[in-house]
Amino acid sequence: MSRIGKKPVTLPAGVTASVSGQTIEVKGPKGTRSFKATDDVTLSVEDNVVSITPRGMSKRARQQWGMSRTMVANLVTGVTTGFKKELEIQGVGYRAQMQGNTLKLNLGLSHDVEYVAPEGVTVTSPKPTIIFVEGIDDQAVGQVAANIRAWRKPEPYKGKGIRYKGEFVFRKEGKKK
Repeated sequence: MSRIGKKPVTLPAGVTASVSGQTIEVKGPKGTRSFKATDDVTLSVEDNVVSITPRGMSKRARQQWGMSRTMVANLVTGVTTGFKKELEIQGVGYRAQMQGNTLKLNLGLSHDVEYVAPEGVTVTSPKPTIIFVEGIDDQAVGQVAANIRAWRKPEPYKGKGIRYKGEFVFRKEGKKK
């Protein structure tokens, strides 16, 4: 039995969900999101509660049960509060600034990096060393943050680079003479 799958997803006030076949569509104050479940699970909505049940007890059905429940919970969280990732930039001369919808990064490369945020994801830089990535799609927000971080990952000797807020970078000692 899936401990995650057994829990029903409650819909807060102002959020509606509708199921048509294997697709669930969730509407909320921040927008609309949908998810297509596999044929291994059954989706049902009654009294502001979304419940997911497996069709059979095969290994795949039980795997999809917990995953589908988590995906529906992420839809509800996305349309109510949204998702947010914070990135910190550390290093002398490393900075970020917004120019319209484009994030301009100075990362010690021979050129400036210009990153255009995809549709549905908002990138802001309130300070030159902080970047906020926000949106209603958890996967898209995480992917944009990972793409920005990939331009200059934190290195272990001086700790320079772009890191997630609160990320621990294991530091190494330099060469000994």
